[in-house]
Amino acid sequence: MEFLNVLLLAFVLFSCAQKKDHQLIEVSKAEVTPTLDGVADEDCWHGAPWLPLDQRWLGDAYTAEDFSGRYKLTWDENALYLLVEITDDVLYDQHPDPLKFWWDEDCVEVFVDEDNSGGEHQFDHNAFAYHVALDGNVVDIGPNKEARLYNDHVNMKKKTHGQTTLWELKVKVFDDTYANGKDNKATILSEGKKVGFALAYCDNDASEHRENFIGSVFVPGEDKNRGWIDASIFGTLVLKE
Repeated sequence: MEFLNVLLLAFVLFSCAQKKDHQLIEVSKAEVTPTLDGVADEDCWHGAPWLPLDQRWLGDAYTAEDFSGRYKLTWDENALYLLVEITDDVLYDQHPDPLKFWWDEDCVEVFVDEDNSGGEHQFDHNAFAYHVALDGNVVDIGPNKEARLYNDHVNMKKKTHGQTTLWELKVKVFDDTYANGKDNKATILSEGKKVGFALAYCDNDASEHRENFIGSVFVPGEDKNRGWIDASIFGTLVLKE
């Protein structure tokens, strides 16, 4: 009986630890893979709905002239694809070294949890938090607790017209067996798969530190800057044909 009680307790704790799906977004598959050129002229983008990037995770209130953002999603067997439209009155890149204070510059941040399991990922690959800089460098923190480049995970092209920049991204999806320095294979995506996902933008107009951090997912409580640590705050993508 005592053994059964231990098993029951373990099951309850495991169940409670599982991520609860929220902000479910159905993502349609692209019949033709989009070309990464910062131009949204493919049918997959014409048919995909715009989604808001409007949750203030850090910083003071801002005006629409200072920042506004929205995005679209599609996928194929090889990757997720994002079209991100950002209106930002100042694009700021202050550190030549991409591994220094990367969060204090203007960048798009893409959060991906391959199996939608949630949980901590600060110093492991249970999930990824890709900071995509204006120059295309992609940074996350590795298991050794140091920043490293993951430029082979995310490809990006962007074009700026006036104060509006269109970012087009291809994001390969890796599971939690990923190991730095090894021959890792990206997950082959398929219909019905759930992927943990969030998007954010670091906005800095010319300050030492970023002035705002705007996300795609509502995060309850006072501490909203938790995506780089806890994948449980991510929304959930559901891949559809």
